[in-house]
Amino acid sequence: MSDTDNQAQPGQPEGQQPLIINGQYIKDLSFEAPNSPDIFSKLQGAQPELNVNVDLGANKMDGAENTFEIVLTLGGEMKIDDQVGFIVELKYAGVFTVNVPEEHMGPVLMIECPRLLFPYARGIISDVTRDGGFVPLTLQPIDFGQLYQSSMKQQAEGLATDVEKMAAEKGEN
Repeated sequence: MSDTDNQAQPGQPEGQQPLIINGQYIKDLSFEAPNSPDIFSKLQGAQPELNVNVDLGANKMDGAENTFEIVLTLGGEMKIDDQVGFIVELKYAGVFTVNVPEEHMGPVLMIECPRLLFPYARGIISDVTRDGGFVPLTLQPIDFGQLYQSSMKQQAEGLATDVEKMAAEKGEN
């Protein structure tokens, strides 16, 4: 390790790492196979339909400056012929201390932190679905950068729509 590895980046306090993982944990985990054992007979030769959902949340921790809980929510549902095989939902969280300038806080919280949590959450989803008697649900990598960009674009469009509505309302009065 070189001396430059420990030097503070511009806008970062001296001697502090930009991102610290304080802990990670399963916040909530649910697995249901409502149509078992009958669904297992339909698995042979059938092409199941899979739906996967991803959601992110960031909460500032009370009393801790620059410390946040990031919650990565992964949900999946497998159906065969409109009959539910399984439903799985995982809320996997981590507590992170982030020592970066304010303008970089959003991307670190919504891209880097979930990127660090995802491999663990992916493994849990795979294990739970396999242990439930199904082929493991192996999630493909998620581009959290693209999700963040899409979210920012939607927020900007929503703000523009709100401004247009307010302008139209003022024009009517």
